Amino acid sequence: MRPSDVEAVTALVNLPNFRYGTLRLPHQTVEETRRRLEPVQPGHTNLVAVIGDAIVGDAGMTRFCGRRTHAAALGMGVHDSYIGKGIGSALLGELIEIADNWLDLKRLELTVYADNDAAIRLYERFGFEKEGLLRAFGFRAGKYVDAYTMARLKF
Repeated sequence: MRPSDVEAVTALVNLPNFRYGTLRLPHQTVEETRRRLEPVQPGHTNLVAVIGDAIVGDAGMTRFCGRRTHAAALGMGVHDSYIGKGIGSALLGELIEIADNWLDLKRLELTVYADNDAAIRLYERFGFEKEGLLRAFGFRAGKYVDAYTMARLKF
């Protein structure tokens, strides 16, 4: 991801289905996206998936510090019109490649809404396992929604 991608990423995260799977509020501004992406923090990896000139997915990995340097948190999303076309697999695969072969991370963790079956299946295909249920994790579309914590361990 480059600083010049900020407007395209803002448009992506404001798509209804993309946002539905995140904790973001509607109508995120370019400035809010810029604050999230710049400056790039040490231990943070930001990726985008591009088809032609269009950004169709983004993913991030943040390595923890101190006694958790062996672990990182992941987050990702795919453009509403490109779901089911391998974008999520490509982004997740690249994050895992970096985690395993460049950072020697032992634990990757994420949170996913319990009703996001497609994302859960994707994460399970890459070796993530459900570790817990977070009740009333987020407020979305007028109601509270549960989420799973999932992790992938590699020792």
